[in-house]
Amino acid sequence: MRLLIVGANSDIAKESAKVFAENGFDLILANRDIDGLKDFKKDIQLRYNKKVDLVELDLLELSKIDDFYHGLGEIDGVIIASGIMYEQSEAFIDNQKTLETININYTSVVLLLNLIARSFAKRKYGFIVGISSVAGDRGRKTNFIYGSSKAGFSTYLSGLRNYLFDMNVQVLTVKPGFVDTKMTANLDLPSNLTAQPNEVAQDIFNAYKNKKDIIYSKSIWKIIMLIIRHIPEFIFKRLSI
Repeated sequence: MRLLIVGANSDIAKESAKVFAENGFDLILANRDIDGLKDFKKDIQLRYNKKVDLVELDLLELSKIDDFYHGLGEIDGVIIASGIMYEQSEAFIDNQKTLETININYTSVVLLLNLIARSFAKRKYGFIVGISSVAGDRGRKTNFIYGSSKAGFSTYLSGLRNYLFDMNVQVLTVKPGFVDTKMTANLDLPSNLTAQPNEVAQDIFNAYKNKKDIIYSKSIWKIIMLIIRHIPEFIFKRLSI
């Protein structure tokens, strides 16, 4: 079994790599900076005795997505763990940061998954894991640039799951809430609502094994976002949450 992990330098990606390698998967770790993954590759190979390949992928170079995919060889599954989140105040006024947010969180991974999905559909086998975010469940003034990119990704995964269902291809949408990672290092997060990367990784693997469609991590976020989604708009627009 051969698993591609995109955005492999993220904390959730690394923990997911460990869990899947422990359970028998060889890995392809794709990232813009693969030099930073060399020690991690050695650790995985020594600890789990699995084959690990490092492949360079810059998600902002949209024209190179096809070449990247066709150079991979056959894979059995993919985890999309890439993502970028600028401060809302920066992304809102800086067109370059807006484009980076959209292209990294949505456009590039959709182009890649279109290729992977067509291959999986043809052979009627494979699994796709997309790490989205609870931020995509409803637009909020504190992060609507990031949230809208994740909303688009979640909707894409929903449609892809519907399309691939009859072809025996699993599509799992993962919606983490707060996670203690490099991306959130500057935020003051509530400990009872904040997951550790290894928790999210284990949730991902369990959901993959149990053929789940959508999971929230931590699971309490499913209830939180259910409430937030059902607040009437005339009230919601006045809130700061």
